[in-house]
Amino acid sequence: MRRAALAGGLCSRHIPAIARQTAYKEDGPMTADQKTSKGLTRRAATGLLAAAPFGFSGLARAQTWPTVPVKLVLPFAAGGVADVTARLVAERLGAKLGQRFVIENTPGAGGVAAARAVLQAAPDGQTLALFSNGTAISVPLFKNLRFDPVNEFVPVSTLGAFDFLFATAADSQFKTFGDVLTFAREKPGVLNVGTVTAGSSQNLTGELLKSSAKIDFRIVPFRATPEILLAVMNKDVHIVVDSFAAMQSLIADNKLRALASSGPSRGETTPNLPTVAESGVPGFDVTSWNAIFAPKGVPAPVLATLNKAIGEVLQEPDLRAAFLKLGITPVASTPEALSARLTGDIAKWGAVIKAANIEQQ
Repeated sequence: MRRAALAGGLCSRHIPAIARQTAYKEDGPMTADQKTSKGLTRRAATGLLAAAPFGFSGLARAQTWPTVPVKLVLPFAAGGVADVTARLVAERLGAKLGQRFVIENTPGAGGVAAARAVLQAAPDGQTLALFSNGTAISVPLFKNLRFDPVNEFVPVSTLGAFDFLFATAADSQFKTFGDVLTFAREKPGVLNVGTVTAGSSQNLTGELLKSSAKIDFRIVPFRATPEILLAVMNKDVHIVVDSFAAMQSLIADNKLRALASSGPSRGETTPNLPTVAESGVPGFDVTSWNAIFAPKGVPAPVLATLNKAIGEVLQEPDLRAAFLKLGITPVASTPEALSARLTGDIAKWGAVIKAANIEQQ
């Protein structure tokens, strides 16, 4: 019983009892050994009393967290896919955990402003960060990123993953992705591929295709997705790389033709669309993701509570349907799997950036 009580929690009222239970009766003079043993017992009890508030503080915080609304800081502007999915998850986490999860949009190059805002807050689980594969790209892309996603943050769980699509105009000469590969090999340097800004996930997906397929083509960067979609429909570029969410209405209206997806297997939202890998580029795999991270120092029990809650809300049928409508597969993960994904993507995109001679920003 005493062991169980200690295992369940230690407070100041237990300490005198410990000392009494182990003290010697003072019916007569104590030997030197007994005096030494008694002194050690008292010192041990005093040490336990001093350590107790600290040893069990993490557990106490986990039992009460969250105590106020939780802030989730995004490195993206409002209205984008990452913002929409984060709000869907935040709403359900708030309902499950009893406190609102508030989205704070803090866009900026490399996600620096958002990350710094999280690091400046107390590491108590009340301020969290949303990272993505773009965060992994930023590490090798920026000379001075001003935050370290690997060593200053701890992973909690992924929220979702999605592939990019390669698409062309509905009346294009390219009927399959194999046609694109054949054209690029027969006419090196002629194919034009439109993407958003140099160094973006879409842009580097194009660069990875160059090295993986061993073909040469020109990547044309645009400032925003609407510009590249207009360019491909006007035949200013041959194909484009972007998300399903960005192109789904144009595909549905038969203004664009999807040719292939970038992931390792066919997506749930595009089951009839072949992957780049099965279209002639074995091993090609680009999967974009969003995930929640916490600043280093947040108590482990709080992280475990949050990870469990994320896993549960991502299984809710209405949330899953909302994600799939955007072309995103809801995917929870262990912290260990998310850590491996982040470090793996940092290495992967660092190699692509170096091979493409993309200048650091």
